[in-house]
Amino acid sequence: MASQFSLFKHRRFNAMFFTQFFGAFNDNVFKQALILILTYVAASKMGMKVSLLNNLAALLFILPYFLFSALAGQIADKYEKTALTQSVKLLEVMIMLLAGVGFWFEIYWLLFVSLFLMGAQSAFFGPIKYAYLPAMLQKDELVGANGLFQTGTSLAILTGMITAGILTQLNDSTLWLIMTTLLMAIAGYIASKFMPKTPTTTKNLTINYNIVSSSIDIIKYLYSLPLLFFVIIGSSWFWFYGATFLTQTPEFSKVILHGNESVVILLLTLFSVGTALGSLVCKTLTKNQVGLRLLPIGIIGLSVFAIDLYFSLSDISNIPTNTIYGINELLTVSGTWRIFADLFLLGVFGGVYIVPMYAFVQSYAPTSHRSRIIGANNIFNAIFMVGSAIFSIIVLSVLNLGLPMLFLICGVMNALFGIFLYQKLKHHKDSMMPSDDNASSAYTK
Repeated sequence: MASQFSLFKHRRFNAMFFTQFFGAFNDNVFKQALILILTYVAASKMGMKVSLLNNLAALLFILPYFLFSALAGQIADKYEKTALTQSVKLLEVMIMLLAGVGFWFEIYWLLFVSLFLMGAQSAFFGPIKYAYLPAMLQKDELVGANGLFQTGTSLAILTGMITAGILTQLNDSTLWLIMTTLLMAIAGYIASKFMPKTPTTTKNLTINYNIVSSSIDIIKYLYSLPLLFFVIIGSSWFWFYGATFLTQTPEFSKVILHGNESVVILLLTLFSVGTALGSLVCKTLTKNQVGLRLLPIGIIGLSVFAIDLYFSLSDISNIPTNTIYGINELLTVSGTWRIFADLFLLGVFGGVYIVPMYAFVQSYAPTSHRSRIIGANNIFNAIFMVGSAIFSIIVLSVLNLGLPMLFLICGVMNALFGIFLYQKLKHHKDSMMPSDDNASSAYTK
C-alpha cells in the first residue's frame, strides 16, 4: 500500500487529485444545500411540491451529461488537458459567484441555472480527469491511482453533504454557504495550477459541435470495440446500483429504522467509507495489474449483501414506531448491527467492482479517442442513473413493494446482470483494442 500512497509525492498525481477532490466536495455542498433550501424554505414560498423541486434539481444536474459529454470528449482529445482543467475550474469560480447572488437574494431560478451550469462544468471536466491519469502515469500505477481517486471522490461526496447540513444550520448560514462554495472553487483552481502539461495526441481533430450527431458517433465507435463497450456498460451499472441505494437513504432511515438526521449521516458514512476501503484494496488484490479478475468478486458481494439486507430488515420489523431513534439508541436494537454491516460491505464490494473497470477503460481505450470514450461512458452513466430513479419510482410508488423488496430485487437483478456481463466480456476477450494488442488478455490477468 506504501507505493499507492507514494503517488501523492508527485505533482503529476497530487495536483489532479486535489483538483478533483475540491470539485467533488463543492458539487455536493452546493447540491445538498440547495436541496435543503428547496425542501425547508423555497417550496412553501414558491407554492410548489418539494418532490417536484428536488426532482427538477436532480434532472438539471444530470442533463448536461447527456448534452455535452460527447463534445467535452472531443475537446479533451484535441487540446492540452492541464490548460483545459484550469479553464473549467475558473468557470466553477464564476458559477459559484453567480450562485452566491442567488443564495443571498433568494433568486431561486438563478440557483437552478447555477446548478445546470455546475452540471455542465462537471460534464466537461469528466473526460479530462480520467484521460489525464493514463497520460501521466505508468500502467502499473493506474489501479492504485484510480483506487485513490475513487476513495477521494467517495469521501468528498460524504463530507460535502455533511458540510452542507452543518452550514445550513449555522447563524448567517447563507453567508457561510457562499463563502465555503466560493473558497472551494478557488482551491480547485489553485490546485489545477500545479498540474504539469500533458501531451496532445489528436491536434488535427475537427470538432463536431452538433451534440446529437457527435453523441451518436462516439457511441457507434464505442460499440465497434465490444470488449470496451461492455466494460463501460458494467461500470454504468455501478451508478445505477449505487444511486438506487443512496437515493433511498433518508426514507430508509426515517421509515424503516425510525432514525433522526444523524442516522442518515451514519448510513451514508458506512456506504461511503466502505466504497473508499474497497477502492483502496484493489491495488493489492490486483497486484498492480490492469484487468477484470475482481469483477466476479464485486458482483457476488453486491448481490449477497443486498439480499442479506432484505432479510436483516425483516428481523427488525417489530421495532417500536413511537420513538425517533438516534445512533446510540439504534445500536442497542437487536438486528441493526447486521443492517449496518450490510451497508458497509455493499460499499466495499462496490469499490472492488468499479476501480478495475475505470483502470481498464483508461488503459485500453485508443489513445486518439480516449477522452471521447470517457465522454461516452459519462453519457451511459447518466442514462443508468436516470433509469435508477425511474426503476425506484415504479417499485416504490407504482407497485408499492416497499424498500426491503427494492433491495432484494436489486440484489437479484445484479446477479443476473453480472452473469450477462461476465459472459459478454468472456466472449469478447479476444477482441483487439487499437491502442494495445494485449487488451484481450487483460480479462484473465
